[in-house]
Amino acid sequence: MTKGGMECVELFTAEGKGRGLKAQKEFLAGDVIFAEPAYAAVVFDSLTHVICHTCFKRQERLHRCGQCKFAHYCDRTCQRAAWLSHKNECSAIKRHGKAPTENIRLAARILWKMEREGSGLSEGCLVAIEELQNHVDSFGEEEKKDLRADVESFLEFWPPQCQQFGMQLISHIFGVISCNGFTLSDQRGLQAVGVGIFPNLCQANHDCWPNCTVVFNNGNHEAVRSMFHTQMRIELRALNKISPGDELTVSYVDFLSLSEERRRQLKKQYYFDCTCEHCKKQLKDDLMLAVKAGESKPSADTVKEVIQLSKDTLEKINKARMEGHYHEVVKLCRDCLQKQEPVLGDTNIYLLRILSIASEVLSYLQMFEEAADYAKRMVDGYLKIYHPNNAQLGMAVMRAGVTHWHAGLIEVGHGLICKAYAILLITHGPSHPITKDLEVMRVQTEMELRMFQQNEFMYYKMREAALKNQKIQVMPEPSNETAPSLFHKKE
Repeated sequence: MTKGGMECVELFTAEGKGRGLKAQKEFLAGDVIFAEPAYAAVVFDSLTHVICHTCFKRQERLHRCGQCKFAHYCDRTCQRAAWLSHKNECSAIKRHGKAPTENIRLAARILWKMEREGSGLSEGCLVAIEELQNHVDSFGEEEKKDLRADVESFLEFWPPQCQQFGMQLISHIFGVISCNGFTLSDQRGLQAVGVGIFPNLCQANHDCWPNCTVVFNNGNHEAVRSMFHTQMRIELRALNKISPGDELTVSYVDFLSLSEERRRQLKKQYYFDCTCEHCKKQLKDDLMLAVKAGESKPSADTVKEVIQLSKDTLEKINKARMEGHYHEVVKLCRDCLQKQEPVLGDTNIYLLRILSIASEVLSYLQMFEEAADYAKRMVDGYLKIYHPNNAQLGMAVMRAGVTHWHAGLIEVGHGLICKAYAILLITHGPSHPITKDLEVMRVQTEMELRMFQQNEFMYYKMREAALKNQKIQVMPEPSNETAPSLFHKKE
C-alpha cells in the first residue's frame, strides 16, 4: 500500500507492535525516505509572539494578524500561506475573547481540517486521523482528568456554527495529540517551539538503535520567486544502509540512559514495553555504568556512594541553573568531578552528564580552556556510546568544536567541527540551517588552521581581529531544557 509521495514505503502489521513502515527500495545513509507536511501544527503558548505561526522560525520582528491580534508571521508570504488553517481560528479567537491553550488550538485545527476535507484519508496520508493510536484506555487518573478539562475547554472555544463532532471523536483527537504530537523546533534546532501531527511519521515504530532519524525542516519562504518556496515539513532520513523490506524505525527517546530507564520512560509516555535488541540484551549499559579498572578498582560501596552524590549534585545544579547562579553551577560541577574521577569510568553517564553541564556553563562564562577540556572528554565518551550518525551526538560534537575554537585550540577545534559536519550532513542534510552554519565554521577553521601551521604569531594576531569581529558566536545562555525530544508530551 503506497500513497502520494510515500511510494518508497509500505504500511504493514509488525508482530507485537501494531502497524509499522517498511522500505520498498534501498536507501543509503543521509537519503530522505519521505518528507511530510504537518496535518496541523501550533506554536507553544509561551512563544506565540516570537515564533512564526507558519514556518516556526524565531524572528526579531513579526507581523501580527490584524484581526485576532494573536497569530504572528515572518512576513506577508507566511501570513498568506497560513490563511486556510488560520481563518476559522481567527474568528473563533475573536468570538472567544482570547486564544485557548496549545492543545485546544491543535485539536481545533485538526477538526477544522476534517470539516474542510471530510473524514477518511487525506492526500498523501497512509492512515486517517481517526485510525491513529490514542491510548486513552491506558490513561491514569491524572491524565483522564486533564483530558476531561481539555474537552470542556474545547467545547467552550468551538464555534456553534461549525460542524459539531461527537464527544468520542473529540476525546480521540486529544488522545492522539497526547501520544503522537511531534515536537517542532526553531530553525537552529536547539529549542522546542511547537507541536504538530504528522500521520505518516506516527506509523514508524520505536527502536533504541534506529535505522532512521527525523529532522524538522522549517522550509524556505525567502526565495524571490514563489516556485522556489518550500513548505515546513518533517523529513525521515536514513542513518545507514537500509534494504528493501527492512522495517523503518526511529527513536522516541534519547539513547543516553540505561536500558531500564529508557524502558520506564517509553512505558510511561508511550504505553509500550520496548523489546528492541539494545533493551533486551542491555547493550551499552556496561559502558554507561563503567567504573575505573585496574589495581585501584573501587569497591561496590564507593561506587554506590559516588553515584548517589552525582544524583544529589544534579538536583542542586538544576536549582542553581533555574536561578541563574552559574558560578555556583561551576563549583558544584568541579567538586563532583573531583569525587567522580577516581571512581567512575570515562563513559559513565553520571560523569558525562556533569561534563556536559560544566562545558556548557563554562563556555557561557567565557572560561573556554577549562570548558574545552570537559567538552573533549564528554565527546570521547559519547562516541563510544551513541550510534555514529546520531543527531544529538553531532550537535554535541559541534558545540565542543566551537568551544575549542574559542579556547584558541584550532587543531582539535577544526577536527571536531569536521566530524560534526559529517554527522549532520546525514542527519540534517546539506540545506538545513544548522549544516549551513557548520559549513561556514568548517571553512573558517580550515583557513585559520593553515595560517596557524604556517605562522603561529600571525595566526594569533588574526585571531584577535576575528574575535572582535565575532564570526563564531559566543555560546548562548545555558538552558534548562534538554534537547527537543521526538514526540511532545505534556508534563
